Amino acid sequence: MRTELQIEAANGRGGLGPGSALYLVATPIGNLEDITLRALRVLKEVDLIACEDTRQTQKLLSHYGIQTRTVSYHEHNEMTKAAELVVDLESGAKIALVTDAGMPGISDPGFRLIALAIRHHVPVVPIPGASAFLAALVASGLPTDSFRFSGFLPAKSGQRRKLIESVKDSPRTQVFYEAPHRLLETLADVCEVLGNDRHVVVAREVTKLHEEFLRGRASEVLEQLKARGEVRGEVTLLIAKAESREPRAESSSVSVAQRVREIMASERVDEKAALKKVAKERGIGKSEAYREWQRSK
Repeated sequence: MRTELQIEAANGRGGLGPGSALYLVATPIGNLEDITLRALRVLKEVDLIACEDTRQTQKLLSHYGIQTRTVSYHEHNEMTKAAELVVDLESGAKIALVTDAGMPGISDPGFRLIALAIRHHVPVVPIPGASAFLAALVASGLPTDSFRFSGFLPAKSGQRRKLIESVKDSPRTQVFYEAPHRLLETLADVCEVLGNDRHVVVAREVTKLHEEFLRGRASEVLEQLKARGEVRGEVTLLIAKAESREPRAESSSVSVAQRVREIMASERVDEKAALKKVAKERGIGKSEAYREWQRSK
């Protein structure tokens, strides 16, 4: 099966080749200039553009004078709409799939249509471009040699904390999307589960007018955002990989409970303060130190 590039080369021109194809077109995540020449050409030449939100896509199309017909394709109608679009593709149509921003299928609708098109032997052609999590990652200052993108964090606190706990000892940078109204709660969970000193980056409104990167320890970034009151805009949260730690002499030979009692006695502090210090010494979350302390009682 020939790719679009091979088809275009065979035709000796820039236009789309013969036959149907589903084009996965990346669109800007903020700045309208972040679209490729190839993407613009494809959007002009296809028969139909399937959009997550036709009103949002129309802003982009109007900006570039593109008059291609659009149809709605989103998470609430994709079960039925995917089948309808594949029928059109099998009839020879060329269809572009776009989302409101970024690459179709990345934390956005698209997977059902893509999978169905492949099952029906319809060529699927990616048209690469802007992606929020990649833009945030490369500008974060965190290691990019090994990373994991996990989409949106769970909205429910218990599920979110469980996921955060699972990356405590991860050797790679973790990348998530997060809703702005949940960001403070999520950062508080990071502090509690991974420790106040875990390095994080909050990338907000990437490529837009108010683009911002907040970099630092989780507790510092949390306090910065708390001081503002309300967080707005699109947010990508990055969590640094676990730091390698040399075992401390005072913590390697005694249990958490013993160490807590030692600190309470020698420094005349309460249980909460002692637990916080032990958690920091051992590079564990306060919640884990607390569980160890409770098990010893």
